[in-house]
Amino acid sequence: MKKLALIFAGLSLLAFTGCKDDETPEQVFPLVGKWSPTKEVKTQVSATGAGFSDEIVYTDCQKESRWVFNENSTGQRTNRDLAGSTPTCSTISQRNFSYVYNPSEKNLEIKYQGTVVVEKGKVILLDDKTMNLKFEDTTDPTVYKSTTYTFKRVTQ
Repeated sequence: MKKLALIFAGLSLLAFTGCKDDETPEQVFPLVGKWSPTKEVKTQVSATGAGFSDEIVYTDCQKESRWVFNENSTGQRTNRDLAGSTPTCSTISQRNFSYVYNPSEKNLEIKYQGTVVVEKGKVILLDDKTMNLKFEDTTDPTVYKSTTYTFKRVTQ
């Protein structure tokens, strides 16, 4: 009987210690880098429930725009579009910003130089090649508004 109890104890010990941990840690990709916007989706829903979403696919010129996130929590947003009487792809605006990113909660705050308002967003998707960044406009509590940008990472 003692041998049977000993064998059972040994098997029980193996059952608890022999299990392989199948959980692999989630791979974390950096926000830091140079990003090219490819499209945006604007959504608006009123308190009555009526709403719409518009997908805006960027032109090749607009895809030359860049959002750069530096390691020191600074960045620069450069927008390009067709401009001029003979339209050519040109830089139409360039804005410096500082940012705070919380990777565990995926929250992102951007403060453009010379402005008081902080844009608060959320990183919906971030991998080695793609980022989806969503900003919500809460100025009117009766209307939900959001803009979600899709970016492709620009490799150096």
